Amino acid sequence: MEFKKTGWTTRLKRFALAVDSWVDAGLWGAARRAGDTYERIRSFTDRLTVTGGQRLAAEFASEGLNVGIAGSFLLLALAIPSFQEGREEALKNQVFAVTFLDRYGAELGHRGARHDDSLKLEEMPDHLLKAVLATEDRRFYDHFGIDIFGTLRAVTVNARASGVVQGGSSLTQQLAKNLFLTNERSLDRKIKEAFLAIWLEQRLTKNEILKLYLDRAYMGGGTFGVAAAADYYFGKSVRDVSLAEAAMLAGLFKAPTKYAPHVNLPAARARANDVLNAMVDAGFMTAGQVDSAKRNPATPIDRRRDSSPDYYLDWAFDEVRRLADDGKIGPERVLTVKTPHDSAIQERADTAIESILRQHGPGYRAKQAATAILETDGAVRALVGGRDYGASQFNRATSSLRQPGSSFKPFVYAAALQAGLYKPATVVTDRPVCIGNWCPNNYGRSFAGSMPLTVALAKSINTIPVQMSIALGQATGETHVARAARIGRLKIIETSRAMGLNSPLTDTVSLPIGAAEVTVIDMAAGYAVFANGGKRAQPYAAIEIQNSQGELIYRHDRDEPAPRQVLSTQVAQDMNFMLSKVPTEGTGRRAALEGVVTAGKTGTTNGYKDAWYVGYSGNLVGAVWYGNDDSSETANMTGGSLPAMTFKEIMQFAHQGLELKPIPGVLPPDPKAATVAKANTTPATSVAAVPGPGAGHMPRQSFEVLSAVGAMFKTIEPPRPAGRPLQIGIREVSGNGEVRIR
Repeated sequence: MEFKKTGWTTRLKRFALAVDSWVDAGLWGAARRAGDTYERIRSFTDRLTVTGGQRLAAEFASEGLNVGIAGSFLLLALAIPSFQEGREEALKNQVFAVTFLDRYGAELGHRGARHDDSLKLEEMPDHLLKAVLATEDRRFYDHFGIDIFGTLRAVTVNARASGVVQGGSSLTQQLAKNLFLTNERSLDRKIKEAFLAIWLEQRLTKNEILKLYLDRAYMGGGTFGVAAAADYYFGKSVRDVSLAEAAMLAGLFKAPTKYAPHVNLPAARARANDVLNAMVDAGFMTAGQVDSAKRNPATPIDRRRDSSPDYYLDWAFDEVRRLADDGKIGPERVLTVKTPHDSAIQERADTAIESILRQHGPGYRAKQAATAILETDGAVRALVGGRDYGASQFNRATSSLRQPGSSFKPFVYAAALQAGLYKPATVVTDRPVCIGNWCPNNYGRSFAGSMPLTVALAKSINTIPVQMSIALGQATGETHVARAARIGRLKIIETSRAMGLNSPLTDTVSLPIGAAEVTVIDMAAGYAVFANGGKRAQPYAAIEIQNSQGELIYRHDRDEPAPRQVLSTQVAQDMNFMLSKVPTEGTGRRAALEGVVTAGKTGTTNGYKDAWYVGYSGNLVGAVWYGNDDSSETANMTGGSLPAMTFKEIMQFAHQGLELKPIPGVLPPDPKAATVAKANTTPATSVAAVPGPGAGHMPRQSFEVLSAVGAMFKTIEPPRPAGRPLQIGIREVSGNGEVRIR
């Protein structure tokens, strides 16, 4: 046994030595072969060695390749979100075709894609296409979506002029912006625009891109596309426009409001003349061919009295798409939507804002305004997103976040009353209060001492909401002031969100006095909770929706859940009682309506950057904002000035002939007073009354009931001889169609 053990060990050692020898030999051989290969490569590359200028060029090429590879990865990272956005938005924009009706059934306008493709690019006049290409993108058929030479030319021209004289975006880039992006001037938007232009060029042919551009561009007057613009401005099909008319249409792409012929005909004709000259410069036409069009400029139809609620339509279209995303209208995409929009109130709101801005805006250094008018259940009657839709399609009523100032205080008071800590008669003391190093001051830099809570709200005392935030926190058992204030602010934010403020409410020590940012339409919806007795009032734009076959597929009162009670009835009544003192005894006296009991609150932010008035009656709610897009300071403009004036101008008209509903918890000054507002009340400002289909402004439910009854008895009656009394009875129709009454 001992011999066998030794023999096995010896064999194992010999095997290990053999493996080691084989590995060593293999490695040595591989190293020798690698060395030989290296020498051969080195010998070969020595032949490629360059010197002087050739070596410099090779170094530049090498570094350029490295930078190019790194840049390609960076561009790919930037392009991916742009391509994804393009695909998603393209699908949304190409499937919806929505016709909007107002509350009376009259057509308001259209949004979304048109599914009628009967007018092809080949059917459009050749001189119209040449006019567009000459002014917008002469190299359209030669570039890949981005005109490098055109961009360099624009940069050179603008540099020489020390300003923006010439645009460098190609027609495809402009289409990408119109379809998918906003008018925001930022590097991020330009990057997305460039990549989306390349994406469009890969997905579509040049003619398809040109057709989309001609169909989707805003052309002023609420029209989109050359076909709609030709009908609106000249009352004819785009097939039939003359050279002069085509030049005027092509001139609208640059600035549709500035050059709209129904707004400024001399400017439109001057711009059309520039288009004709551009056609000659581009070689598309000769000077002789355009001479007749210069001597006989286009004459549009008089559209000065026409208006389109474009801000409302944009928002309503977004609301319809939201309903589709929520699965509430099924797969239908060709829709007719009846809205609660009131054209008379809309026109009054547009006119009031423009008139007040022209008259008082320069003195207050205020250039913009927005307003939202709602029924107390959230139905949006009118919407103004800015003073000029053509100049800026950005909707300041639904998308702009601005500080509400003291108009936010009712949400603080509501949270405190809901917690059972205060009553309208509770005596509070206006005194110094600090949270850390922050100590709020009042508008007059002084303290007013003790007063009832109602007076504190009417006079917009700043220290009281801060004290309320502390008291809300202390009610939970927290004794530390700063921590108690934070707990209280969280309760205020919770109450505000429940009442309809959907924007992010940043928790800061100054939140109780209106430092958080909100939208105009959310503020109106929040105050509607007070007006309707404590129920959430989600703004909505669709009363009914029908598909292309006329079938009813959605009805708001049927398909939406019942409003949720977010404040107790008693708290809503107490808040209404206190807020009703603001237009009569407080900071909102300019908002008081004649013959109509209202409630509301003013708001002014630090530096006078934002001024608000939000108010309501038992029928309607209105939020008004004034300020500047760049948040620059105004000249001491407060919520009790232009916003309150605008609220009165709009709401006094809106309540004419209306059956007045009481505000819960607020009694009219004279219980025996008539319940119908004065029909002949003249507003305080100089804007003339605007008659229209909304005259009377009866409640929507009443209008629909009367419309249905009227439809039942709709017949053509023969005229009655003078002096004959009207006979009322049962109608009979004879065999020959004669109508008899017995």
